[in-house]
Amino acid sequence: MLDALKKSVARSALDYIPENSIIGIGSGSTIKFFIEELSTISKHIKGAVSSSCISEKWLKNFNIPIVDLNTLNSLDIYIDSADRVNYSMEMIKGGGGALTREKIIASVANKFLCIIDKSKYVSKFDNFPIPIEVIPMATKSVSREIIKIGGIPKYRKNFTTDNGNYIIDIHNLCIKNPINLESKMNNIPGIVSVGLFCKRKADLLLVSYFDKVKLISR
Repeated sequence: MLDALKKSVARSALDYIPENSIIGIGSGSTIKFFIEELSTISKHIKGAVSSSCISEKWLKNFNIPIVDLNTLNSLDIYIDSADRVNYSMEMIKGGGGALTREKIIASVANKFLCIIDKSKYVSKFDNFPIPIEVIPMATKSVSREIIKIGGIPKYRKNFTTDNGNYIIDIHNLCIKNPINLESKMNNIPGIVSVGLFCKRKADLLLVSYFDKVKLISR
């Protein structure tokens, strides 16, 4: 049933793709559906910047040109999903481990379109685990700092990011002020990126329900 919602919101996202543009592409199961839908209009775009090796593979499967972000000054739009989105358009991302590259691409995009099914849209995060990407040698030192701020760090076993780093999922954090928490964790040495997308949050949100896809903007 959730797959049907993911397909529906992925299809709706096509309406927001500028003609002859280079777009940013996120990662995850909803984005896989989006890339499939994108293939139907691929002749109308110049290419895509990918946030992960997996998404790049999916793009290549549909012969959608891959563009190096370093060759661009900006992107018209970045399309990605999220693990959770609150009513302020702040997000928790990183369930698939691509949070650093996703955050980089989002930072250079003129518009960030987030596409989710209704299960991801929440009033507050309620201690939902926050992924962080960590330099391998800093795994223990970062974990100690996370414990000091009340979190329970859990190393994601047998997982390495596309950047060669590790993921720690932080449980039990009180997320009353997501922006401040994002800044606080970004200042811990050894953390590459934090799965809170609050400073650069979504500009547009598409949420799929069983009977409709709802557009929310800020």
